Order: sequence, then C-alpha cells, then structure tokens
Amino acid sequence: MAQFDVDAMIRRYQERASAVKERPLPPVAGEERRLFVERAEADYTDYALIGNARWSVEEGELVLRIPLGG
Repeated sequence: MAQFDVDAMIRRYQERASAVKERPLPPVAGEERRLFVERAEADYTDYALIGNARWSVEEGELVLRIPLGG
C-alpha cells in the first residue's frame, strides 16, 4: 500500500468545506434551488466535520476524533 498522509487528507476536507461555503448559487429556482441549498449544507457539514478531526492509529486502524461542540 502506498504511503497515506492523513494530515493531507484532512487538509483536503478543509479545502472542500471552504469551497462549498464559497460556491455560488447557480441560476435555479423553486425546488431545484431548495435541493441545491440542502445538498450544499450537507456537503459543508460533512467536509467540516472531517476537516476538524484529530486522528490516531489504534490497533492498526485509523481513528478520527471529531469534536461535536461543547
């Protein structure tokens, strides 16, 4: 298996979260607009969660610890 850089993966998720947040709204209206906004919100949440993770390797498995607030 090739060398896996977890820090680089987490940076990519941080970049994706930023890109989604800055993504312009396409010229859509009505239901299509609502679906686009919902998908963008879900994408941002997913990417931001992974982008904020701390990681470790435990018993040969990658473990991501994701802060959930508080």
